[in-house]
Amino acid sequence: MYVIKRVWKVKARKAREAATVAARIGDLYHQAGQRSEVRVYFNGTTLPGKRDRLFMEWTAATIDSPYGNDSLPIPEVQELGARLRELTDESWIEFYELMTPAKAMDLASAEAGVVKSAPR
Repeated sequence: MYVIKRVWKVKARKAREAATVAARIGDLYHQAGQRSEVRVYFNGTTLPGKRDRLFMEWTAATIDSPYGNDSLPIPEVQELGARLRELTDESWIEFYELMTPAKAMDLASAEAGVVKSAPR
């Protein structure tokens, strides 16, 4: 299982609007069965940390290319994507492996330098 995180650097004072657009995009993908439930979060200027950032994350069993699969384009997503690009300066995507019980290590063996899966 993987966590996929899309990150945008948002134009000044546009984080909330961009987050609203991204949340709608995520909902549409989820409703179409093309994505798990999506979580969107942002920081405008009111919290510590990097300002004007927008994040959208979801989980997936596999990391697949968005090209060449059987998913049909969603017209509203294309329109909203264009609007989101107008509100942002750059974007990138990050991939993480989600820790699950099946991936856990036996900690006693790990301390001894032996890598074994934890008992299930």
